[in-house]
Amino acid sequence: MSQQRLVAGVDCSTQATKVVVVDASTGEVLREGRAPHPDATQVDPAEWWKAWEIASDGLLDGVEAISVAGQQHGMVLLDGSGEVVHPAVLWNDTSSADATQELVSELGGPEAWAAATGSVPVPSFTVTKLRWVRSAAPDAAARAAAVALPHDWMTHKLAADRSGIEDLTTDRGDASGTGWWSPTSNSYRPDLVELAFGRPLTLPRVADPAEIVGRTSTGIALAAGTGDNMAAALGLDLQPGDVAVSLGTSGTAFARCAEPTTDPSGFVAGFADATGGYLPLVCTLNAARVLSATAQLLGMELAELDEAALGSPGSAGLVMLPYLDGERTPDLPHSTGLIYGLTRATAQPATMARAAVEGMLCGLADAVDALRTQGLPVHRVLLLGGAARSRAVQAFAPALLGAPVVLPEPGEYVALGAARQAAWALTGELPIWDVATGKPESSVMTDAEATPVREQYAAVLAGTRPLLAANKDWS
Repeated sequence: MSQQRLVAGVDCSTQATKVVVVDASTGEVLREGRAPHPDATQVDPAEWWKAWEIASDGLLDGVEAISVAGQQHGMVLLDGSGEVVHPAVLWNDTSSADATQELVSELGGPEAWAAATGSVPVPSFTVTKLRWVRSAAPDAAARAAAVALPHDWMTHKLAADRSGIEDLTTDRGDASGTGWWSPTSNSYRPDLVELAFGRPLTLPRVADPAEIVGRTSTGIALAAGTGDNMAAALGLDLQPGDVAVSLGTSGTAFARCAEPTTDPSGFVAGFADATGGYLPLVCTLNAARVLSATAQLLGMELAELDEAALGSPGSAGLVMLPYLDGERTPDLPHSTGLIYGLTRATAQPATMARAAVEGMLCGLADAVDALRTQGLPVHRVLLLGGAARSRAVQAFAPALLGAPVVLPEPGEYVALGAARQAAWALTGELPIWDVATGKPESSVMTDAEATPVREQYAAVLAGTRPLLAANKDWS
């Protein structure tokens, strides 16, 4: 009987650091830890390190390799000695909305960006945050010598055999979300850094997917790490025809494919994955918190919101555009939520509950359709994230998303994917781990019923988009 080998995966997400320790051969989770992050869109990276120390405390005995998956796009600016010179600007900070428009125009428009990097920048992208910080925090910008992503910074901090900024590393998956790396050529576009920032910056070396890039002070091997969505794809072991729809803080729809994608509309980001392939992805800013905010508005618990939505015979023309924190896809960073079709008949808690669930899902249905437009088959949808546990979401999702829904058992799939990468780096082989699935709530919406819901959502969005896009300060 061979000796059990242990690896750890870290999910340094928007809200928390999560750590899992697993059996490298089977993926069985043996230990887990978690610690929260500040609820902000600009955060001192030292808070991530504090959370790591709390979440990993007592978990790492016997661990041979670690990989860190981090929230994509966050900008970490470092001086020449490796010190942070400005709070990390996270993906969900929309301060760079105006800078985004400038950059897209300066390179020659959306088509030029899609050709250069596989994606059209939105305010989430790191390249737009570089342009923003240049004018918003000129003193910090003047001190900056390097730019890294959250997972890059955490990996660098864990490595005992590094100093300064010369040995920074990243991976192709996370690099593909910066706005200055090309999935097609598999290389950086430093000219785009200069376009955004006005001068060169040191960029992390792009490590191979299964590379060991350093060791901790206790000798644990460090894998390259990756972005959170790329790690989730690894944790779910996505196969051709699978589309993952994650309903967490943000909503994402993504799939793996063998060839790079380019979408000049900007709807689909043409990312790379963590294995050498590609990960076209659509991201919305608003998902699970749409349900929690609506429940709070109606004075309900989330379980009561589910019951109300399931008990409603329909939304009766009530449409919610759920852009409560602005929106990334569609690109409406200054927008707010909108409720259309409010009458005495529709001003009912159950109708509002159903409209909230439908509105959140319609945004993700548009995302799944955009992947179809890129030529990706959609044979089944893997529904995950906090809002995937909603009975109403499970019941309405198959018809609205246009595909059978599979419900992976609740788990930390980003951290599991990072652990799988760590096992790959440790052993030289990408292990095959079973992904347990449960049965979702039975569908209660037919395709015929879903069609007018989606048509009404599209019509309201088209009719109100000029208002939603306006940069108005009503205070």
